Amino acid sequence: MAPVAWHAEAQAFGRILLYQGDITTVDTTAIVNAANSSILGGGGVDGAIHRAGGPAIVAECRQIRAQQYPNGLPTGEAVLTNAGELPAEKVIHTVGPIWQGGYQGEALLLANCYRNSLRLAAAHQLDSVAFSAISTGDYGYPKPEATAIAVREVRQFLESHELPRTVVFVTFDDESHQVYEQELSGI
Repeated sequence: MAPVAWHAEAQAFGRILLYQGDITTVDTTAIVNAANSSILGGGGVDGAIHRAGGPAIVAECRQIRAQQYPNGLPTGEAVLTNAGELPAEKVIHTVGPIWQGGYQGEALLLANCYRNSLRLAAAHQLDSVAFSAISTGDYGYPKPEATAIAVREVRQFLESHELPRTVVFVTFDDESHQVYEQELSGI
């Protein structure tokens, strides 16, 4: 799949960009997969990334499971794989929390998804990273709360790190885009 020309359509907020579209077509250095703990594919963004990236991603995820996480990737952790046939070079897989009312440590776990993904990107000298809205689909995390955490964590990380140079929030629907736009604008 050829990358789409998304740069001109993205809104800029310093080193953070906001783009509405399909994360599997974005040509950042890495994209972040909102994975389930198996990291072997699933529904939503996870399934779309695995389908578009092809079998190379699954093969590497199987190795990670066999060597590091036989019981699955813990919530809030992140691992790096190749991107297979995606325009990106790498995929960072992270497992977001399932929303349980906000009293089971979900906020900290979601913040860890962003922190650990960004740490991995910096450690591997990745220039740009694209995030989808982790945990806001099937995992039921309320979009306004999840967006506030995502924006806060990314801003804090970028304040003290040179890499990644650019972070892109990729939204799939109008509602999510508006929530991110409001949060990034400080409205």
